[in-house]
Amino acid sequence: MVSERGLEVLRVIVQDYVASREPVGSKSIVDRHSFGVSAATIRNDMALLEDEELITAPHTSSGRVPTDKGYRVFVDQLSDLRPLTPAQRQAIETFLGQSADLDDVLARTVRLLSQLTHQVALVQYPSLATSRVRHIEIVPLSPTRIMTVLITDSGRVEQRQFDVTTPLDDEFAGDLRSKLNGAIGGLGLSDAATRLPTLAAEFAPDRSDLVERITANLIEQVLANRQDKLLLAGTANLARTEHDFSGSIYPVLEAIEEQVTLLRLFGEMEVEPGGVSARIGRENAGFGLAETSVVSSGYSSQGGSVARLGVLGPTRMDYSNNMAAVRAVARYLSRLLGED
Repeated sequence: MVSERGLEVLRVIVQDYVASREPVGSKSIVDRHSFGVSAATIRNDMALLEDEELITAPHTSSGRVPTDKGYRVFVDQLSDLRPLTPAQRQAIETFLGQSADLDDVLARTVRLLSQLTHQVALVQYPSLATSRVRHIEIVPLSPTRIMTVLITDSGRVEQRQFDVTTPLDDEFAGDLRSKLNGAIGGLGLSDAATRLPTLAAEFAPDRSDLVERITANLIEQVLANRQDKLLLAGTANLARTEHDFSGSIYPVLEAIEEQVTLLRLFGEMEVEPGGVSARIGRENAGFGLAETSVVSSGYSSQGGSVARLGVLGPTRMDYSNNMAAVRAVARYLSRLLGED
């Protein structure tokens, strides 16, 4: 059983080690922190922490560093996250507030989060598998070139351009647009993909080839939007912390390139808008990320679906700052998307 003072000693060991990357000794704790006890007493506390496998000595006669278990206890004991500075909060509102659409806002989100935390930032697109079609737009760019626009209730906007052999005039484009929205507007993406192939039969035979070409393209757009997708930024931050990994960082790089792996990891983490959670070190061993920690939170989109965002980095990370940044960005993103 770790005493209250022992937990406080663990806290300063984590904070000092994260700040300096140097093992922390009892003398430096006494010199830098106001415990009001001797170095010998602190050494006894550290011995108990080591018995509990919360800290360890990387070398003989050295100071101590936190273990994965120690980081977990530290994170679980965090009662108050360090608030972001007014400048950081203003940066979030200014940078994300300039976004043009969902793709842009999520791209800005990961760039901003990687800058705030100096970690790899990840954001999941809002639960695309459960999205519904909000609107379809058909835009003739020339008599034989068309742009189709798919807008979902989660805020996703996707445009595609392609050529057709039968010219499309504005009048027929309007008629087709009206029938498409009447047929699949409000449908889930799976149902929309099933309904689209039947539309060609509702038009005159001389228009069926053109309608089939357009609906085939829309089916591809709909099915593409059913797949879960992640955006990443800040991978170069791993190179700056390469010494925090016992071996090569290439296995970590390979693991984070596999979106399926990261989506599975995200899927196992508890998520709710406004909350924040962490998976630390060996808790991620099943995903090939045993030397990394992941901090995540949930954000909600206009359609009410919840997706995840977070950061990934070495276990020696500033958990308090990173958890506060992830939570703040998730909350602002929820407000921003809820206003669309």
